[in-house]
Amino acid sequence: MLQENKIAPLVSIVTINYNTCDVTCELLASIGKNSYPNMEVIVVDNASVEDPTAALLATYPAVKVIRSATNKGFAGGNNLGIVAATGEYIFLVNNDTEFTDGLIEGLLEVFNAHPDAGMVSPKFHYFFHKGIIEYAGYQSVDVFTGRNSMIGCKEPDQGQYDQLSATNYAHGGGMMTKAAVLKEVGLMPEVYFLYYEEFDWCEQFKRKGYKIYYQYKSLIYHKESMSTGKNSPLKTYYLTRNRILFMRRNVALPNRIIFLLYLALFTIPKNTLQFLLKREREHLRAFWKGIMWNVKHRQLNLLPCVA
Repeated sequence: MLQENKIAPLVSIVTINYNTCDVTCELLASIGKNSYPNMEVIVVDNASVEDPTAALLATYPAVKVIRSATNKGFAGGNNLGIVAATGEYIFLVNNDTEFTDGLIEGLLEVFNAHPDAGMVSPKFHYFFHKGIIEYAGYQSVDVFTGRNSMIGCKEPDQGQYDQLSATNYAHGGGMMTKAAVLKEVGLMPEVYFLYYEEFDWCEQFKRKGYKIYYQYKSLIYHKESMSTGKNSPLKTYYLTRNRILFMRRNVALPNRIIFLLYLALFTIPKNTLQFLLKREREHLRAFWKGIMWNVKHRQLNLLPCVA
């Protein structure tokens, strides 16, 4: 994979911990078994109730722990780690993932072969259902609905996606980029806090002329459930808020108007009725709170890129 006799570049691995120290330690243990010889590992603790530092150091003595005084969300936590990173490459991973051997080498191979690579994600399998694909790339976000889907999701892996390919978006649970590219693109947008921030970030990479790649040779396991559990009101709020926010920031006219019409005429009545029928009043309040956030912030300078 890496050229022989070439010094392995330093890769900074950044992950976020939030009240899930045991899960983070399992990730660190898998990193410790990885064959790649030149890594620094940074754990950003997003204001957990208990300080995880001692347990993290016991699992991976070389880990660098950054404790944030406040919960900065997914983007803010990762940005703290990015700023502290000293590697030529930065690999952002969810703490509920586990490495497989050759993971890092495969991702670096893409950057070596493709100068236009801005970000690369590995193939994802479900940890509790190994052999079942979670991610083999992303479909584009639909301009009408503001939604998209993962390629290959829940399919048995029979090699049907075993080809390197440019894709629309990286998987937020595992994405590698170059420190030099980040100087041009910038940090992850913190206005989102949770959900859609990696999509927006990928759009920023693409506007700078970089491509997002899916690398089938690299495999990571994700402790995500294959079954969709009941959403929390917090998730309902941020998915609603940020779905609209993403479209405002990244979709040009007239498609943005089409989306807003779809939202007003279909999404809002449908979801409001469903929450009422299910008597999910907390979700209904969260849904409308997400909509009203965008109304209240309609004058915010959100559009650095689209007309």
